[in-house]
Amino acid sequence: MDGNYFADETAIIDNGCIIGNGTKIWHFSHIMTGSKIGSNCNIGQNVVISPEVVIGNYVKIQNNVSVYTGVTCDDYVFLGPSCVFTNVINPRSAVNRRGEYLKTHLGVGVTIGANATIVCGNDIGKYAFIGAGSVITKEVKAYALMVGNPARQIGWMSEYGCKLDFKDGNKAICSESREVYKLVNETVFKI
Repeated sequence: MDGNYFADETAIIDNGCIIGNGTKIWHFSHIMTGSKIGSNCNIGQNVVISPEVVIGNYVKIQNNVSVYTGVTCDDYVFLGPSCVFTNVINPRSAVNRRGEYLKTHLGVGVTIGANATIVCGNDIGKYAFIGAGSVITKEVKAYALMVGNPARQIGWMSEYGCKLDFKDGNKAICSESREVYKLVNETVFKI
């Protein structure tokens, strides 16, 4: 274990974890061997961080989330209550598939809404926004707004979490930050 962090007395932290300064781990959470959690994270109640998971800095994981082996979260990721990750495409109780875990990467600033499901092997681009209850079954572009089951893209989001309106050509302005974004060949860039 590393760093100066807070862990509730009911939290279980296995040996061999790295936990950054200022991180808070709340009631009944389990941080498993070999996982790495950055600085200033908030790990809610009843969260499981499986072995070898990597969590960046300033990540917020809400209650009842299990982050399974193969998942990597960059800085400033938000995981909403009860969102779900998988790490095997075709699980069977009687078949051991531990050697078949697929990787899932969440870029900087990604938001995963409450009760969303992220099927393994699908990367999520920076600042993408996954709506509550959505099911991600394919790769997600940076800044994409995804909803539904299976999830489909219905727009673009700013780094502040505001929907971007590209109706005036290929530029949009975030209503909150006033930052300008450009849409080129179905790819969004902040300028």
